[in-house]
Amino acid sequence: MANISPVEIEQFQQSAKELQKKVSNKIHYLQTLLNAVQEHDDRLIYQLIDGENYSQEIMQAKHGTSDIGNERLLDDVTKQIGQYLSVNLLSYLKETYPFFYFEQTGLGAYQFFFGNWWDRRLFGTLDVLKVAFDFDEIEYRKLKQAFELEQENKRLNSDRIATISQQTDQLQALIDSQNERDQQKEKIRRQLKQLAQEKVLPWEAAKARESKQELVSQLSELTDQDEKAQKAYKLIHESEKEVLKLSKEDTLIGYEKQSIVARFGSFENFEARNRSLYRDYIADLIATKGRVRIEHE
Repeated sequence: MANISPVEIEQFQQSAKELQKKVSNKIHYLQTLLNAVQEHDDRLIYQLIDGENYSQEIMQAKHGTSDIGNERLLDDVTKQIGQYLSVNLLSYLKETYPFFYFEQTGLGAYQFFFGNWWDRRLFGTLDVLKVAFDFDEIEYRKLKQAFELEQENKRLNSDRIATISQQTDQLQALIDSQNERDQQKEKIRRQLKQLAQEKVLPWEAAKARESKQELVSQLSELTDQDEKAQKAYKLIHESEKEVLKLSKEDTLIGYEKQSIVARFGSFENFEARNRSLYRDYIADLIATKGRVRIEHE
């Protein structure tokens, strides 16, 4: 140590103290988390794994008290933490959202369906660590729009079904008018034959050509309609399938709307509950401290 100056010794001692403090903090953090797991204190676990969110949502603090450095110590065990926390969380969610049915897709990972009826919809995934739903944007938008359309006494697919039905009626009319078109075509062919047989004076040639072209155009239009009529049967069948699909979707969304209204009273209340889910769940954990929903060994 003879070659080390007093200044360097002081710097060494200061560095040692800072390192000891940081390591001690990390050990204390991990020990606190371990104790929380052993004592089944889910509330404290949520505070430890995401102090920033906990401070803002629960303590209403503008600046969180999280230690991101310590939280990063858990990067390789987040799935295990999610799996552990999901036990009580799923129990709570099944009571709060009785129409959601959860399916595990991996360690600590879950997706959920709306309802237990036929053709139920996959509605999103669950973020266990954030206590939040990640809704499927398309399916959620359909549900929200269905509630909005109630003001117009419409269902989600009412306009689309009406448009398809109108198109189907037009196609059916095209099929039904086949005999009439056949008669028109026969009449036009006779007229064309008659024009071909008539002798035309030079000064009447232009008029005759115009008459012939008009008849040819009419015949072409009728032939086009015949071709559309031939395809109409297939199109009508496809349209009927589409209407059935849309009607089924309206029926399913109707079930979903009834479920939400029965549980929350309105879609607005449902959305408000989703926004406050983290706070509500932490409050429930605080209120039920000392008794867990699922018996732990």
